[in-house]
Amino acid sequence: MTATDRRTFLMQAGGTVAAMMMFHELAWAEEAKLSGEVTVAIIGMGQQGRAMAGELQKIAGVKIAAICDVDPGRLRSGARRVADVAQFDEPRKLLDEAKDVQAVFVATPTHEHRAIVQDAVAAGKHVYCEAPLASTVEDCQAIAAAARGASTVCAAGLLARSNPVYQLARSFFRSDALRDLAAMRAQSNQKNSWRVPAPDKSRERALNWKLDPKHSIGLAGELGTHQFDVFHFFRDVYPTSIQGRGAIMVHKDGREIHDTVAALLAFDDGSVLEYGSTLGNSFEATNEVFFGSNAAIKLAWTHGWMFKEADAPTLGWEVYANRQRFGNEEGITLIADATQLAAQGKLETGVGLPNPPLYYGLADFLKSVTEKQPPVTTFDEAARASTIGILTDQAIRSGETVAIDPQLLKVTSS
Repeated sequence: MTATDRRTFLMQAGGTVAAMMMFHELAWAEEAKLSGEVTVAIIGMGQQGRAMAGELQKIAGVKIAAICDVDPGRLRSGARRVADVAQFDEPRKLLDEAKDVQAVFVATPTHEHRAIVQDAVAAGKHVYCEAPLASTVEDCQAIAAAARGASTVCAAGLLARSNPVYQLARSFFRSDALRDLAAMRAQSNQKNSWRVPAPDKSRERALNWKLDPKHSIGLAGELGTHQFDVFHFFRDVYPTSIQGRGAIMVHKDGREIHDTVAALLAFDDGSVLEYGSTLGNSFEATNEVFFGSNAAIKLAWTHGWMFKEADAPTLGWEVYANRQRFGNEEGITLIADATQLAAQGKLETGVGLPNPPLYYGLADFLKSVTEKQPPVTTFDEAARASTIGILTDQAIRSGETVAIDPQLLKVTSS
């Protein structure tokens, strides 16, 4: 169906039928149900690895049999969160000795992903790797190539594609609810130094890899990659050039990695994504916005809203909508199963995700494993998003415009 056809359908039908179809495409608050049991291991027990352990223990049928970290303190911390779990201080040892493990979750520092993923794939394990996929374009391509040759499921942690709020918002976006796309914006703001206290000086550099110019891909790479993928997911297109700037504005502690960055990602159709991130202020946190001639969609990972223009047509589904005010603006909350919840007088209970976005990404991967289905987010797609993040970091560091070679996004290296 063309954009014109979709627009005509929505106008003629008053939008009610179309919206109900979109609402019911999603199972909003259902718990993940696996078709079998899965024995898993987590490699990397830092903040993200520990978060994974917490979410995995919510999913029936999952047994965390082993955890791994080279740092003794983090390994102990991880073991306190998982009962009766085998502990390893080296990934290869886990892969060699934990024979019952079927799936491996990789949550190590970004620059360490390649070797661990390749070893896990070679060992015949299903692999879930945190995003960004790697800290160099070469490593991204190598990881993607390893997955293409695997008989197991390989998925990446780009969580927008599994997020029920984002899936619903994408269905609105692709049904032409915004009409003409005018602009795009994303930000990730947090009050956080990114500096990790080390128990002794020998661990200082390893624990603070995000501040190490040799390994770090900065705010645009580590955080922006996830947000850039939102726009890839919604539009199925990728930027062709990037401009950026960065500075150390707040954390003047001898670091070389910028604590505040801004970038413009340009697309072939003339559209531009404006991206900004800072570690100096948390106002409005992390969000993405699509601005259209009929409406804007704002997404904030656990919540989403549509802000309609005054001259936009009224659609039938709006009678079921829950609304929130933001100053002078009124946002329609994006809620799946809204018609059903409204009939039950429970519309407000559907506002916001009942679980963190991570839960849905992990659940989708495990469903792919047990149902022998392709993953929601492939390593190829993650390599593309990670490449954009890496190149955005390069543009910010150099202060020069980076033209994106389309061949890099084909991920064809072997």
